[in-house]
Amino acid sequence: MLLIGSLETTGSTDELTGIVGVAAQVIEALGEWGVGLLTLLETIFPPIPSEVILPLAGFLTQQGSISLFLVFLTSTLGAYAGALLLYWLGYKVGLERSINLLSKLPLVDRGDFEKAAEWFERHGKSAIFFGRLLPGVRSLISLPAGAERMNLMTFSIFTIAGTGVWNALLIGLGALLGKQYHLVDQYSRFLNYAVYSGVAAFVAWLIVRKVRRGKESAK
Repeated sequence: MLLIGSLETTGSTDELTGIVGVAAQVIEALGEWGVGLLTLLETIFPPIPSEVILPLAGFLTQQGSISLFLVFLTSTLGAYAGALLLYWLGYKVGLERSINLLSKLPLVDRGDFEKAAEWFERHGKSAIFFGRLLPGVRSLISLPAGAERMNLMTFSIFTIAGTGVWNALLIGLGALLGKQYHLVDQYSRFLNYAVYSGVAAFVAWLIVRKVRRGKESAK
């Protein structure tokens, strides 16, 4: 991740380039609703990384230009709106046709769609919550949920809960680091590793519980 040193010394975003620079310009132009727009786009176009957008938004809240609470609210609403679009697409045209359509987008890997579909097939409802915490699955888990006609209320609750946790972690990270924004890349990697470990531990616990119940019922 390329971040310009001006953040370390002046807190300015004027010299940021690439995706970070574009995100900064959108947020500065639209405020908190710019964060919501970016998370909506990130949800339906995975190559835009939330690990860049949300810590940047958290950093900007500490400069007094935008509200921390409203950033959390709009980012969660934006991600939920994007998830609903993908849910609707899966619901209307089915999983395979949805994957064929979206995998034609630049920088989108068909394997990510298949990973999300496999995750949903294996873990069901819990996949919606925990899938929001996993890169490569987070945005795309809505497609199989829609294709399988998952209850919309259940989908919405799990989506908002999982998205809220992830957004709060990244926004808080950016806010805490403040002018040390150049460390965001390093710490967001650790955050990803921690989330992976936590989800893996939970899945392992589910498997162990299922095996134990199977043995008890066989007695």
